[in-house]
Amino acid sequence: MNPQRLEERPAAPLAGDDESVSPLAAAAWHSLAWLLTANAVGVLLAALLLFPGLNRELGEWTYGRWMPVHIDLQLYGWCSLPLVAFLMKAYRADEAPAARWSRAALWLWSAALTVGALSWLSGHSSGKLFLDWTGYARIVFPLAVAFLWLLLAWSFFWRWNDAGPSPVLGRAVKTAGLALLGLVPPILYWSSGTGVYPPINPDTGGPTGASQLESTLVVVAILLMLPFGLDRRKSGSGRWRRIAYAVFALEALNCLLLGRGSVSHRQPAQYLSLSGVLLWAPLMPAYYRSFAWPENAKLWGRAWLCWWALLTPSGWLLFLPGALDHFKYTDGLVGHALMAMAGFVTSLLIFILVTLLGPENEIFAARWAFALWQGSTLGYIAIMVIAGWIEGDNPGFSMIPGTGRNALYGMRLVLGILMTVATLGWFLRASRLAGLRRSALPGRPQRAAGGARTRAKAI
Repeated sequence: MNPQRLEERPAAPLAGDDESVSPLAAAAWHSLAWLLTANAVGVLLAALLLFPGLNRELGEWTYGRWMPVHIDLQLYGWCSLPLVAFLMKAYRADEAPAARWSRAALWLWSAALTVGALSWLSGHSSGKLFLDWTGYARIVFPLAVAFLWLLLAWSFFWRWNDAGPSPVLGRAVKTAGLALLGLVPPILYWSSGTGVYPPINPDTGGPTGASQLESTLVVVAILLMLPFGLDRRKSGSGRWRRIAYAVFALEALNCLLLGRGSVSHRQPAQYLSLSGVLLWAPLMPAYYRSFAWPENAKLWGRAWLCWWALLTPSGWLLFLPGALDHFKYTDGLVGHALMAMAGFVTSLLIFILVTLLGPENEIFAARWAFALWQGSTLGYIAIMVIAGWIEGDNPGFSMIPGTGRNALYGMRLVLGILMTVATLGWFLRASRLAGLRRSALPGRPQRAAGGARTRAKAI
């Protein structure tokens, strides 16, 4: 990106009031706590795959019970809470008088996740991937989400007359956003039921091309809205923004025309329509270059855009007839899922947190942790793709211990440990930074970890 120097302004204080922890910094801490927990569980799972006999030492808490804990804590803990911080910022719930309740909402969210983890470890699960909520956990977590929604609504209407330079448009967009967010708790409860299932591909039992396109467009919509929620200044021409909105509208219409039925990936309409996601590989970087971003967010911004450029074409290629038949239910798709979650999503979420917390934030500034995470993720993906390719020809490869299988799974365990070490570094920095323990007074610049005062810069 060509740097464009904008007017320098004092960094906004992180805290919602002058005696307490910033809700945004608290959200980063909760997020990293769950990432660290979920990664530690992932290391345990990798060890159990390499040494199956360890399952006997765990009693009832064996691999099958730890798996939903791992994937659901990644989704509802690490992947969700940075977006919760984004919503708090967008609806100004990080400021007084809502800030105190925002911190309470974070603790309630984490408490509900703890209830869910204990439920899954006790053997209670709906059996649905990422929708394992059942019993009391199925009630507690939607209630935590509903509490957050009420908080956002209260903060929004409290500041109704402070809607920024375009009050009518700003209020309309935020009202529509609240209406959509209000559907999340009941939909989460309803979709977790054992009698509710999405359309499936009859040849694989997995998602259809239409549902893949639909989920991708949801991610694209979030990416298109993020710069405005993060209050980024527009930089340069708006041509790429207009192109992006037009492409999104056309692909949304195409998605509606595909319908919602159970359809095989062998139908040309399915994989040809899904090929539209390829346009977003070059289009999204051009779109984000039309906004100004903080200097300390550049590294993570480039990282998630690189992963995005790999994720979109590889996702389409793996859906094609022949490729999907070979990789379905193998470690190859595990590798692609890791590309999505550990590569693209994690880099994007850290990019969001860095932007939210301001130019003085140093939680994610360590280059060693960045290199360790990105390098380990890339190596992990390569190992899983190799294992998946072998498994496609020999389904027993991942089940029967052998030299090749053990070597790949041993490297997988080591890389998982290295990713957890990087996470621990971020978590410790989040825990000890002064901005997490005590805020600056309103209008007073915060000190970074080294004590130097800095100014915000945008590019």
